[in-house]
Amino acid sequence: EVKLVESGGGLVQAGGSLRLSCAASGFRFDDGAIGWFRQAPGKEREGVSCISRSDGITYYKHSVQGRFAVSSDNTKNTVDLRMDSLKPEDTAIYYCAAIIIGGRQCNRWLEYTSWGQGTQVTVSS
Repeated sequence: EVKLVESGGGLVQAGGSLRLSCAASGFRFDDGAIGWFRQAPGKEREGVSCISRSDGITYYKHSVQGRFAVSSDNTKNTVDLRMDSLKPEDTAIYYCAAIIIGGRQCNRWLEYTSWGQGTQVTVSS
């Protein structure tokens, strides 16, 4: 059974930082990809960032480039999303998700099939 558990969400003032973590189990972690998605009230879920677990290639939504950084620790089966210079528009529920089949680039957003429960990030102005 594939299991993904997010942690690290919370309330932060604009300009502050948070680090989200995704703990994964139940699949070969050094294959496929882990993505971070977010969903704000009334909006569609969108891909924010991702990392290919085999080669470490990363992608970022333009609005978070330079502020967010995704990293993977394959020995611990964890993926972190470091978020700096947070803005109120970053407020959303953040989810980690997995492509569990190896050989897939991580920005194939429609191919994510395994999801965590989400963690709330709230940025106040």
